[in-house]
Amino acid sequence: MAARSGSRCNFWLPKKKRSCANTRIESSLFCGNHSQRSDGQWLPCPIDPSHSVLQENLESHVKRCPLLKQNVALSGQVFYHKGINAGKEEEDSVVTSEMKRSLVYGMSVSEFHQLIKKIEAVHGGICNDIEDSHLSPEACKIWFNKEIDRKLPFQEKHVLQQGSILGNLEKIGALKRCNTNVECCESDLEGKDDSVPAVVEFGAGRGYLTQMLADCYGVKKVYLVERKSYKLKADRSLRQKENLVLERMRIDIEDLNLNAVESLKGVPYVAVGKHLCGPATDLSLRCCLSRQDAESPVLRGLAIATCCHHLCQWKSYINKEYIISLGISKDEFHTLTWFTSWAVDDDHGSKVPGVEDIDIIALNAKEEEERDQVEDDCLSSVEEVVKKMKPMERAALGFKCKQIIDAGRMKWVKKHGLDSKLVKYIPASISPENTLLIAGNPSPCLG
Repeated sequence: MAARSGSRCNFWLPKKKRSCANTRIESSLFCGNHSQRSDGQWLPCPIDPSHSVLQENLESHVKRCPLLKQNVALSGQVFYHKGINAGKEEEDSVVTSEMKRSLVYGMSVSEFHQLIKKIEAVHGGICNDIEDSHLSPEACKIWFNKEIDRKLPFQEKHVLQQGSILGNLEKIGALKRCNTNVECCESDLEGKDDSVPAVVEFGAGRGYLTQMLADCYGVKKVYLVERKSYKLKADRSLRQKENLVLERMRIDIEDLNLNAVESLKGVPYVAVGKHLCGPATDLSLRCCLSRQDAESPVLRGLAIATCCHHLCQWKSYINKEYIISLGISKDEFHTLTWFTSWAVDDDHGSKVPGVEDIDIIALNAKEEEERDQVEDDCLSSVEEVVKKMKPMERAALGFKCKQIIDAGRMKWVKKHGLDSKLVKYIPASISPENTLLIAGNPSPCLG
């Protein structure tokens, strides 16, 4: 509950255009987060590094850190298994953005161009069939027409994205349209082997993708997986639906053993995720498909909109074997992830008509000859070469690296028994992060 206006912190938040809503501390106009800090040494909290503590108070703080109680409670859950979806790489350290940058700028100019040629060749061989699949399913018309509870937030760009994700699941047969606008009849879900009564949303945030799914397709069980705590969630609206069971699991996907969720054992479900950042996509795929047995939940389909490839890590990446088979080393993989930030580091991302049409090395023989001459005469470092690259070339390189990373994921899913493909589920003008990994039971739709 927000503090009363008279006791609120006086710190002004320019981005939110309001004062901080936290309660100010005694004998101060500000809360603990915004009051002037003492000159003592501040250290990251070992339990929750998102905040820091005075060194002299550290010992007492760790005994009452708010995250401590949550961690203790989580460790007692049967579905909690530390690091179960993390991958098997022995190295535990995260390769930071600065480390990736150093890998790139530590190359010779010749090595840099050889790597780009390799990326061009790999991309041309595996990523030429990513089709557009911008769908606005009839089942979601109550959202498109704003015929929903007015208390629910409505942003057109998010509704279009959510609708297309669900429409692509419907297209492959993983979802079936309700007989009514809002709720499916019980008879539609009972006694049918192809019914999908449950949905697991990874990186659920506030849960509005699942809210649309529940409104438009009808599900019996909803599992929202999210490690953070959010206000203004869809949970309140979802809990008001009759015959719908909702379970929000505040847990890192890395630590979730989905097979141990008692109420999901043997239940058909679809897995969804909208903009699963970096390694979260790999963790989610491993969570769903790595450990299958007779009591496992039955995965009927998945739709994951990938994003933030610059955060991907070799340790957690789902298909290392495939990347190695392409002749891409571990260090080169990390340079690919660093290149991906170029795809969306400016508004040029939405202006790239088709990355497969752009030759990053040279647009014609004359330009290549000119570039070689410039390198010989002037450019002595990769950093200088990068600065000379045209923005559209950088963007194209970033998108190609994204698609190579996603292609490995798609092939790993296919290897685990589901037909899968990559589609562009929305126009780049709505979001440059517009790649959807879609998978379901073998059918002509996914061919």
